[in-house]
Amino acid sequence: MTTPSAAKAPSNWNVPNAITVFRILLAPLFIWWLLLDDGAGGPLRWWAAGLFIFAIATDGIDGAIARRTGQVTDLGKLLDPIADKILTGGALVALSIIGELPVWVTVIVLVREIGITVHRMIVVSDHVVAAAWMGKLKTVAQAVAISLALLPFPALLGDWVNGVNIVTMTIAVILTIASGLDYVVTEVRGRSRK
Repeated sequence: MTTPSAAKAPSNWNVPNAITVFRILLAPLFIWWLLLDDGAGGPLRWWAAGLFIFAIATDGIDGAIARRTGQVTDLGKLLDPIADKILTGGALVALSIIGELPVWVTVIVLVREIGITVHRMIVVSDHVVAAAWMGKLKTVAQAVAISLALLPFPALLGDWVNGVNIVTMTIAVILTIASGLDYVVTEVRGRSRK
């Protein structure tokens, strides 16, 4: 007598994962446009900002499709945060290169993001670490702060927008640090239970 086979795992070749890969591929284009504009606030700046906002918005779309259609995969759990880090990290580096964001902000965020990503890659054979709620909140805060920093609103609306940008970026940095600490604490507690 044969035993019933376990439920078949969803294929990695699915629409949500394709959207995630597409998001990764958009990053170099928007970074290139941003660097070509070089802080001038011209058409390329608007295109770069629009492409970033479109790309980062697909993060919620691929996750929603994966959950609704039962296509959540370990590959998707791994690639999704990496795609976000490539987009946000690339934007921060480019903003620092053109002199619109202090380098220390970019360094703090990149150290946290690269450290967590490297850890995820190291432990992937043992277990996949999905993004926690605080990490998702951090991603939203970063997306909002970077979108506002990319859009050349100060030239249109006045210098007060720079104050708004400083506040949103400060919140994003604080959540970046807090979510990194939360990740470390969660991993340490998980390992101590084994």
